[in-house]
Amino acid sequence: MFVPELRPWRTARPHVVRVADAVRPRLARAAGIVRPRLAHLAATAKPQVARLAQAARPQLARMTKAGPNARSWQYTAGAATAGLALTAVVVTAAGPWDSSGQRTAERDRVAALERTGGTDHGRPDDSSGTSDTAAGAPRPAPSAAAVLTALGGGGGGNTVKSAPDVLPSGTGLTGVLGPLLGDPALGAQHTAAVVDVASGKLLYGAGAGQALTPASTTKIATAVAALSAMGGEHRFTTRAVLEPDTKELVLVGGGDPTLTARADAGGRASLRTLATSAAAALKKRGLTRVTLSYDTTLYAGSQLHPIGVNPNLAPVTALSADEGRTDASDSGPTARVSDPASDATAAFARFLTAAGVRTTAPGPSKATTRAQSLATVSSPPLSTLVERMLTNSDNDIAEALARQTAVATGVRADFAGAGKAVMAQLKKLGLPVAGARFKDGSGLDRQDRLTANLLTALLAKAGDPRRPDLRPVLTGLPVAGFTGTLTSRYTDGAAGVVRAKTGTLTGVNTLAGTVVDQDGRLLAFALMAAGTSDPAAAQAALDRTATALAGCGCR
Repeated sequence: MFVPELRPWRTARPHVVRVADAVRPRLARAAGIVRPRLAHLAATAKPQVARLAQAARPQLARMTKAGPNARSWQYTAGAATAGLALTAVVVTAAGPWDSSGQRTAERDRVAALERTGGTDHGRPDDSSGTSDTAAGAPRPAPSAAAVLTALGGGGGGNTVKSAPDVLPSGTGLTGVLGPLLGDPALGAQHTAAVVDVASGKLLYGAGAGQALTPASTTKIATAVAALSAMGGEHRFTTRAVLEPDTKELVLVGGGDPTLTARADAGGRASLRTLATSAAAALKKRGLTRVTLSYDTTLYAGSQLHPIGVNPNLAPVTALSADEGRTDASDSGPTARVSDPASDATAAFARFLTAAGVRTTAPGPSKATTRAQSLATVSSPPLSTLVERMLTNSDNDIAEALARQTAVATGVRADFAGAGKAVMAQLKKLGLPVAGARFKDGSGLDRQDRLTANLLTALLAKAGDPRRPDLRPVLTGLPVAGFTGTLTSRYTDGAAGVVRAKTGTLTGVNTLAGTVVDQDGRLLAFALMAAGTSDPAAAQAALDRTATALAGCGCR
């Protein structure tokens, strides 16, 4: 499964070690906060946690004996995993967590790399004498069970306590959040909402029903709509088909936003694999030269976003390789090709040639119902795409998922239809959509409108035990100080504790996510600011507010 923003610890280690010194003092303080926060998880999974903790102790002992560097890594990894584990208060095994508390996205990533096993990636215990760690292989990612035991203060079993029944009070939250939200850096308009995820109760609201430009927090709504319309296991398929009468080979775009032409597919659907399989099928039919064309008719309307040509987004088409990027990047702004479908098909033609099948210069077409399927490749599951979209704030995936929501619900798959489809799905879920407006799926369109009420309701819905299909919305949120768009934020704040989606446009700064307060309640929050003039100062003000919420019992 392709989740580069939550890559194996081997890749993450250089960054995590750099922030170890910043995290270490706070982790000791966070340990006291975390114990009560894991109450619900402990109640439902205590036997599994105890069993896994017992299995993890030898590994922790080995890490301790390995010296200061290993202890620093253990400590830092614990900080990161603790931040991930906090969401497990409501994100139970029914969602994308296995019995050890590891995200299934991580497990599936290992499977994509052709390894076996779960949290330990299939590596045998060192005591067996067959461990591959001595050969320089990365140590397995620490499991949540080991982290929970460490935070519990040693000894035998889990010592976490239940979260209190008493909710934070509106008065208490107002006293803490009010002055922070009054920071001039947040501009002329700012709204906020805080919701208790377990009960869905609104605990604090300041203009929470006022619709403002949401920027990239729009992606939370896109994610919920796509998952509710298609389900987390849905995949998008790219096909190579042959027209029996004309011997025309058609590359049919299935709207996979992660299709790749690179040699290292990294768990994504590969154009190279598709070409190799298609060439073999053609040769079986005695064909070594074909007319090549491509079909992008799954989507309708203009491919160009209203913002125009922009390094943050390629033209939106049902056929694209590597998001039309002109460099080796996987995320962030960069120059894009002007015609992604033509570019992808040209790459496909080169791969066919290498496999022994020559083609004409490709052009647009439409596959008929008589076309015979030669080969297919499919994307990772929708749950993985949602996580990647949210963690990296990937605009290309966001626009694809909005269009796919339209396709799945029988709506015209253009920008307008995608917006209507997203709105319709949110209404079906009973969410407070008053004042909301969706002009795109990514939030790049300044005409989008969302309320703090809607954003927190979306997050609370994703934490609903009755909606495990929406859980990737929570697990995909960037972790403060560690992943995605929050990697370089919160280094002096609630690193590893806050999980949130960022949003930034000129004059607009937003933040929406989850945090566990000092009393162990999982809270969803949304902070929106319009009319800001200094984006760095506005981001810092939002981060201070989320950090204060993490440290607040607010009775």
